[in-house]
Amino acid sequence: MTSRKSILYLFDVDGTLTKPRQVITDDFKKFLLEKVLPKVSVGLVSGSDYCKISEQMGGEDVACKFDYVFCENGVMQYRAGKEISSESITTRLGENLTQRIINFALNYMSKLELPAKRGTFVEFRSSMINLCPVGRSCSQQVRDEFVKFDTEHKIRQKFTEALQKEFAGHDVIFALGGQISVDVFPVGWDKTFCLKHVEAQKFDEIHFFGDKTTPGGNDYEIFNDSRTIGHAVTSPDDTKQLLKKCLNIE
Repeated sequence: MTSRKSILYLFDVDGTLTKPRQVITDDFKKFLLEKVLPKVSVGLVSGSDYCKISEQMGGEDVACKFDYVFCENGVMQYRAGKEISSESITTRLGENLTQRIINFALNYMSKLELPAKRGTFVEFRSSMINLCPVGRSCSQQVRDEFVKFDTEHKIRQKFTEALQKEFAGHDVIFALGGQISVDVFPVGWDKTFCLKHVEAQKFDEIHFFGDKTTPGGNDYEIFNDSRTIGHAVTSPDDTKQLLKKCLNIE
């Protein structure tokens, strides 16, 4: 791949390379590995951990073929399947504030009446806290029901606003994560965090592709960062068509 341009393409995963929490299609996977990787460097940047990203890419053997895998917004960095660096949210926020956020969130979610509720309403990750009103262990059917309900009743938006009001003045960001959750992380620990890991490479261009690029979405900051060229997409098919256009692929 020595003939590749000095260009980096960074991709969100959910809604950009895959349908939310689903595995990439064989056709799109082949397209990325055989058509895109030979032309430019490729990185994945997601709020999920390495295990989830690998699963969605069709296995760790696939994930490690990409130049960079930035987990949890880049706070955890992997190359060739090996962890290069990581940091902890509790080190930045402190135990007291971390617990206050979790306690407030659990109390708030306990009062919500939804079409269904399942398990794992708080998922603690190295770089963020993921809050899920419906529960991350929900089935695809329950997930789909919640997405429709949330679209109509703005459950997550109101939840985010309540969190922002309660913790105003603290260096904490609350952003819509994927389809069913809210991500909590320190200021500066959004997806732009991953950019510092590639500064030394001095790429001529860095492109970012994501589907949550509007204010409040977890792709918003990196999409609008002066160091990137942002591309808003609506689905994996949309991403593929845009890549064909950008890279002149038939």
